[in-house]
Amino acid sequence: MQQPFFQLDPVIQQAGQEAMERAQADFQRIEEITEYNQLKVLSAFINRGVSESHFVSSTGYGYDDRGRETLDHVFADVMGAEDALVRHSFTCGTHTLAVALYGVLRPGDTMLSATGTPYDTIHSVIGLRGEGQGSLKDYGIRYRQVELGDDGLPDIPAICAAMDHSTKMVYLQRSRGYSLRPSLSVEQIGEVARAVKAVKPDVVVMVDNCYGEFVEREEPLAAGADLIAGSLIKNPGGGIAPTGGYIAGRADLVELCSYRMTTPGLGREVGATLGQNRPLFMGLFHAPHVTGEALKTAAFTAALFETLGFAVTPRCGEVRHDIIQAVLLREEKALIAFCQGMQKGAPVDAFVSPEPWDMPGYDSQVIMAAGAFTLGSSIELSADAPLREPFAAWMQGGLNFHSAKMGVLLAAQEMKNRGVI
Repeated sequence: MQQPFFQLDPVIQQAGQEAMERAQADFQRIEEITEYNQLKVLSAFINRGVSESHFVSSTGYGYDDRGRETLDHVFADVMGAEDALVRHSFTCGTHTLAVALYGVLRPGDTMLSATGTPYDTIHSVIGLRGEGQGSLKDYGIRYRQVELGDDGLPDIPAICAAMDHSTKMVYLQRSRGYSLRPSLSVEQIGEVARAVKAVKPDVVVMVDNCYGEFVEREEPLAAGADLIAGSLIKNPGGGIAPTGGYIAGRADLVELCSYRMTTPGLGREVGATLGQNRPLFMGLFHAPHVTGEALKTAAFTAALFETLGFAVTPRCGEVRHDIIQAVLLREEKALIAFCQGMQKGAPVDAFVSPEPWDMPGYDSQVIMAAGAFTLGSSIELSADAPLREPFAAWMQGGLNFHSAKMGVLLAAQEMKNRGVI
């Protein structure tokens, strides 16, 4: 359908039309999962009796905050967990993951990463870089990792062989991060969980669930994981939660995490909500639908850039396990054009042009396209990448498909303008 608001080259328009046709099977599959998850969330809200009274703000110590407690119950039901902590006071996904790691691990324990090197920003938490900052390493918690197999999936025999009596936690990162390996399905996470528990039944299987919530019908806890954690400015915040994170899983582990979140003896009983209950409830309610819109955006992007001759992962037609779409752009010029073009389709700050910069927590310059209502929200259309081989853009998000689709088309248009398409 022609529209008068954005000017696209006929080549890009034609590629977009072809991409829409190619992505229809993906869209149908996504819609089915979205409906299932939306009804799951609706059911949890109804069963837990969510009411206007749960949106009331608390101050000071935050004792007996009914909204906060009910939100934890609703979130636990949705995630298939015994218990959950959902808090606006978790500053980001990395902070949330760190609270879970420090909550469960003790000096002398070993944390075993089953998915190779984790995402860049968790390195300082573990102690892979930095000295004397209070990392897990500083507290005598050991770290080991098992590299992924040649297929990019967990090497289960090697993981089991790497375990010993000190292995307290097997840690999995569901999403690909800045790599081109496949994202993990809930089923694949379950295979790892079953294998490691056969070796050491009391081992804690923890999953960094960022970008994966509501992409499948079930979450990793249903497949045998003990603890999951993630950010509310990704999938489960639905583009409405202004900040925050969640931890969910076994009740005893969540309780330990609550003591790290605040202080031993107080745990979850304190923490004023300061008027944040309403957007956190509302964000969770919208999350399955918004995640579906982000998935449709990713599927369209894969189809479009394959049509334009670029390699992508996942490919059009592949079953998805997170919202991230990687596009291999082959050269720095193309990567910068992609991000700057996508910025032109953002509802916020479309007039600015992102440039590569030295970002804390990363070992090379990073460029980010992110015209979002919430700063850093990656459930909103965004794309980012370190300026290093293979010059791939990792794109995610899209609050609604129709506007996000235009952002993707404008990324392609900018590449054509600069002669890299």
